[in-house]
Order: sequence, then structure tokens, then C-alpha cells
Amino acid sequence: MAITPFIGTIHGKRTKRGILPLSDRVWKLIEAHFTLNDKLGIAARTIQDILKRVAQRAGISKPVSTHVLRHTFAVNCIKKGISTRALQQFLGHDSPITTEIYLSLSPEDVIREYREKW
Repeated sequence: MAITPFIGTIHGKRTKRGILPLSDRVWKLIEAHFTLNDKLGIAARTIQDILKRVAQRAGISKPVSTHVLRHTFAVNCIKKGISTRALQQFLGHDSPITTEIYLSLSPEDVIREYREKW
């Protein structure tokens, strides 16, 4: 999946900001939305409801939330070798210690990494 040169900024809690890389597909959807609308205009609850419906359609039986997506993104970044410092920027953490929460890997992941790198 190609990542567009555009990197968005996400405004989080208080004054925190994260970096958001956007795929070409997502960027086109956002562009289309903003050609018709001046602002996003979607409440947090609406996004949560959409997420749950999409998960049901996909046959995902585990609980899904925006927090679960964020955590899954972070863990996958670590598995793909993205540095902790870059992940810290994506997530908008002030301290690398906060980002280290996502560094724990399953025993299977540890064995896989060992086999790939040894």
C-alpha cells in the first residue's frame, strides 16, 4: 500500500498531536469528503458505531474500539521494525516510556524475530 506524501496531524488529548500517514485510498476518500463539506462533521460516537458495524461485517467477534485499533496499529508498527521514536511521534506521546507499553511481544513473535534475524 503506497503512502501519500501527505502526512496529517491528529489533535489528541489536551495539546497532544500525533502524525498520521495516509494511504492513497484514504487520502482520496478524505479529499472527496472535503470537496463536499467544510469540516469532518462526524461525532466520536458515530465513528465508534461505524467501527462496530464494520467489525461485525468482517466477522470479527472480539470487542473492537478505536483504542483497540490504535493498539493494533502500534504493535504492528513494532513488528514491522518501525523505531520506537517514530512510533512515539505517530502516537503523539511526550515520553518514549509511554510508547514502550506497546513493545511487549508474544512468545511466538519473539521466536519469529529470532528466526528471521539469526
